[in-house]
Amino acid sequence: MGNSVRKVLRTSVLICGCAFFLLQAAAQQPSLEGVATGKTRVIDLSYAISDQMVPWPGDAKAFEAKINATVEKNGYFTRSFWMLEHYGTHMDAPAHFPPGTTTVDRIAPEKFFGPAVVLDVTKEAERDPDYQLSAKDISAWEQKHGSFPVGAIVLLRTGWSARWPDVARYRNQDVNGKMHFPGFSVEAAKALLARKVSGLGCDTLSIDPGNSPDFPVHHLMLGAGVYQLENLADLRELPEAGAFVIAAPIKLEGGSGGAVRVFALAGK
Repeated sequence: MGNSVRKVLRTSVLICGCAFFLLQAAAQQPSLEGVATGKTRVIDLSYAISDQMVPWPGDAKAFEAKINATVEKNGYFTRSFWMLEHYGTHMDAPAHFPPGTTTVDRIAPEKFFGPAVVLDVTKEAERDPDYQLSAKDISAWEQKHGSFPVGAIVLLRTGWSARWPDVARYRNQDVNGKMHFPGFSVEAAKALLARKVSGLGCDTLSIDPGNSPDFPVHHLMLGAGVYQLENLADLRELPEAGAFVIAAPIKLEGGSGGAVRVFALAGK
């Protein structure tokens, strides 16, 4: 067999191999059509709203529901409810912290849809509850999975949802009342802004670590127009790459944020 023939065969094998892996990867990508057929998993990342959730320290009242009508008396069932904008699984709109100004009803709707980038720091958080995601963690993800996709929604998986809804364990306050849970560092936030992400999310009370006195990541990200998802439910089922996130906040006129239903679409 001549050298030219061997080169052609090697090239053909390489092309076929690449095509096979690309097709395999494409088949594993979640799709809306796959939801109905069961090929795509729908993962609910939101907690059901009630008065049993973990409020921010100092929030004496966070939620109240009242029955307006009953089937027995009125022939139908309705309730009214009152709640804080930043309670349970919620979205921080840019207007929540200066210099951000955009309210939750004014966020461009296309920003609510995006490929998920899951940054897992569960082991680090077990060792250090004050752990802050670093730029090195972001680079490590890219070494494994490639560059961030355009318009990514970045989710920080810390394992903190295992403490929900135990108020004491979830807040993890010390004797001085300071909370201790992991979050994003300013260094990491700047790196994510450079990658033009659409949103950030975490499975803790705040994007900033619990011991932060002045919320620098809030100021930085919200000031740049990047919304935040806080108190996300268990992120363990999400792959580090390949899932797709849908975040649907309440369209509250003039709101600094509000309750949000967050779904992830993932392959089987």
